[in-house]
Amino acid sequence: MKDMNAEILSVGSELLLGQIVNSNAQWLSKRLADLGINVFYHHTIGDNFNRLEQAMRLAKERSDLVIVTGGLGPTDDDLTREVASQVINQPIEVDAQVLAKVESYFQKRNQTMTENNRKQAHVFQGSTVFPNDEGMSPGIFTEHENTGWVFLPGVPREMKSIFNQSIDPFLKQKYSLNQKIYSRVLKFIGIGESLLEDRIADIMKKQTNPTIAPLAGDGEVTLRLTAKTKTEESANAMIAKVEKEVLQRVGDYYYGADHETVENRVFQILKDNSLTLSSAESITGGRFIDRMISLPGASTIILGSIVCYQREIKENILKVSKDVLDQHGTVSAPCASELANNIQTMMNSDIGISFTGNAGPNPIEGKEVGLVYIGLKIGSQEPLVESIQVNGTRENIRNRAVKKGFELLYHYLKQYHSIE
Repeated sequence: MKDMNAEILSVGSELLLGQIVNSNAQWLSKRLADLGINVFYHHTIGDNFNRLEQAMRLAKERSDLVIVTGGLGPTDDDLTREVASQVINQPIEVDAQVLAKVESYFQKRNQTMTENNRKQAHVFQGSTVFPNDEGMSPGIFTEHENTGWVFLPGVPREMKSIFNQSIDPFLKQKYSLNQKIYSRVLKFIGIGESLLEDRIADIMKKQTNPTIAPLAGDGEVTLRLTAKTKTEESANAMIAKVEKEVLQRVGDYYYGADHETVENRVFQILKDNSLTLSSAESITGGRFIDRMISLPGASTIILGSIVCYQREIKENILKVSKDVLDQHGTVSAPCASELANNIQTMMNSDIGISFTGNAGPNPIEGKEVGLVYIGLKIGSQEPLVESIQVNGTRENIRNRAVKKGFELLYHYLKQYHSIE
């Protein structure tokens, strides 16, 4: 069959107010991809009749399958059924089995069932009803003018239960779904999104299946390669062909795929080459070494670290010369160089790395907020120092400094230790 395009409507003012995270849409997108169904739109609507009606009418015109979550409860602001009834021109009726379940729930607890709880048994005339083993309101499927409509409770536990037990097999059978969507995420560091995209522009222009989608992250860039096919084996072959072509252009910046992190990659290279590491951290306050120590087996690689936030610690413990500090300041390339050199010597490690800079909120020693120096001392070589200028909050500046440190270390190790 032709490609099936879906849309997810998430109903609830609490989503728009930021009171809860819309995890349902993310989860459903992943499950629909597993079924080979494209998700082209996410639409979040508050508990408002007119706006929900507009969203549903728009979805009806542009999507083959619309999945609506939320608004199926018993209260006045649960409007999904009433709005949908008008949009798809299907009257509402009471499902006897669902009503019996609701009534039984209250009877077993010796509670009086209020009239509005009957609303949870409302379904569309002629629709397919799916039981809710985790709650009251059932799942519902109906069709109108070649568009399929799935209605699910907004409570994630209930929504997932109905989808896994009923909707998944129902959609497979009804639409003869025999394809899946497979993705592989390539990760790059040390290159910006615009430059990476420029290097592979011609590859992206001719994309059909697999597709290529770039995404800028925190100090790195990813490319998602997505193939739609019947088997994982054929998808892997299709993706591998495009991946090879991409890496021929920008492979120098590639460090891993999918769930791999840059710190994990650096850790593995150090381990494979029996190299040890130490750090002197001012602006990062130990964040760099913490990321490394969080990995199992860190004791074979990490010898130690010193957080040298104050000038006195830099001068008296890490022995940065007074002349350097007086002449250049603590936020300077010479300071970063001596920190890297001296921590390597103190810890007797193969590599020493240092971080110093200004995270704000005010200039320090005439240095602007966001200026960071990173020093790297490898073996007997002269220390290397790089600087970056980062915008944003203190948190962002410090995190970007850590990521830049991993970037420098990774590219050095890749260059000098024949890492593929």
